[in-house]
Amino acid sequence: MRAQDMDHKELLELDPEAGLIRFAGRRALLIDAVAMGLLRKYLVENFGQTAARTVLTQFGFAHGWRMAEALQTQLKWDADSDWRDASTRIHALEGLFRVAAGSASPLSKEGLMIESSYEAEQHLLHFGRADEAACWTISGLISGYLSRSSGKETYVLEDRCLGKGDVACHLFGRTREEWGSDRSEELHFFEPRRLKDCLDVSLRRVTETLKLAERKLRDRRRALIRVTREVVEPYGIVARSSGMQRVVDLARRVAKVDATVLITGESGSGKERIARLVHEESTRATGPFVAVNCGAIAETLLEAELFGHARGAFTGASQDRPGLFEAAQNGTLLLDEVGEVSPGMQVKLLRVLQEREVRRVGENRVRRIDVRVLAATNRDLANAVAGGTFRTDLYYRLKVVELHVPPLRERRDDVLPLARVLLGESALQMKRSVVGLGAGAADQLLRYDWPGNVRELENAMERAVALCTGNRIEVEDLPEDVRQARPATTAQRGAVRRLAEVEKEYIISALEVSSGNQTRTAELLGIGTATLYRKLKSYGLIADRSPPQLRLQLKGGVQS
Repeated sequence: MRAQDMDHKELLELDPEAGLIRFAGRRALLIDAVAMGLLRKYLVENFGQTAARTVLTQFGFAHGWRMAEALQTQLKWDADSDWRDASTRIHALEGLFRVAAGSASPLSKEGLMIESSYEAEQHLLHFGRADEAACWTISGLISGYLSRSSGKETYVLEDRCLGKGDVACHLFGRTREEWGSDRSEELHFFEPRRLKDCLDVSLRRVTETLKLAERKLRDRRRALIRVTREVVEPYGIVARSSGMQRVVDLARRVAKVDATVLITGESGSGKERIARLVHEESTRATGPFVAVNCGAIAETLLEAELFGHARGAFTGASQDRPGLFEAAQNGTLLLDEVGEVSPGMQVKLLRVLQEREVRRVGENRVRRIDVRVLAATNRDLANAVAGGTFRTDLYYRLKVVELHVPPLRERRDDVLPLARVLLGESALQMKRSVVGLGAGAADQLLRYDWPGNVRELENAMERAVALCTGNRIEVEDLPEDVRQARPATTAQRGAVRRLAEVEKEYIISALEVSSGNQTRTAELLGIGTATLYRKLKSYGLIADRSPPQLRLQLKGGVQS
């Protein structure tokens, strides 16, 4: 038989009763092409591209070797050359690729040209355009077939590939001796030891990462249990206040759909933590989460940082470098402080969001991306749009769903639970046995307005843990601004109370500041001690005559 005479109808046997399929006399399986593509994706994401390529190359080699053995015993060949040349014909019959009309053997000087490759199609589907040849399994199986049929170690490599954007895949085979030192790095993928080394390294890295993560989580849990019994949302979010609970609930709901989200709120209010919640609760949780502060990068560098650059694109670009959009492939990219982006970059960002492709600086070709974009800003973008400094089309492209994170001063119920969580984290980091907040310190934390929001509270807790001398944070351990905070009046909170009520509250606060010394309190208030005593008596308070401290007592017990 000649290679061109082979017909899949004669090679394929179906036995529905026994549930068997035989191809060339060997039991075979029908496997969905996309399922194979998903296996490739899983291998790359969990073990790295080197290990994935090694696995698929050697899998293909074993497949090709066994097919050559099957055809040797199943068919009678006119000559050994027909058996060897049947390689590309048999794999085309299997549906793996389509050979270009008039293409030569991979062992010829011209090499083999493939017009259609299932493997290149799957790589483009799951990863986008590749930087190197992507037909790893096909190279392996042709290599295995030729090695078995020729009796020599023969390895087939690609120099052009549909997966890279070339018009066809071009493969050519050489023996080990003929390859010499050329492309030696690619030949390593065929070595069984390379497979073992790659998997050992990958598994060891994964194991070490998991152990480290478990240890950190265990230590953090112990530290938090010591200082708080509050229920803490995942990713360090505390949501006791009704406003924050609404934000968390909406974030979880929008996480389930692949929509662009604009997260707004004052600086330090916790926008990035909300972004991480959206990522971790989404179907992209196994992919990377990449955050970039657009306001911290110079305009001239931001384009290269986001989109990547080609070698020689500008001074200092010594090699090709993928951008953050590519780094976040199959995951989430957070554009923090997006309101600071220049008008020129706004145009380029809009195109990426619309076309879902990027072009590296200094390159002409585009690369497909599969990235969910989240944006965060502390600016009022609606006003920026009205003022002409932010593009209307980009604004509405980003604001598919808006999540507004309220400032800490509007989340009074979150202050103490959040302070205890941050205290625990600081104590763990500094290896200090601080276990909680004193009553006075807790009261001062509630009085302060926290203009710097959660970030300021975090810094205050870190300072307090570093300076405290006991096992609890006291007032003197807090920053000066927090120590000097006075209770906000009811009018400041948006309502009006009776003047007599405000006066009573203020006088009692002045007594606390002066540690109960009524003489000092009267001086601070600019009234006489008799007037002060009369007012205290009218409030239902009785003065304990133990100078110089004034101990306030209600008629039914001690007032602290």
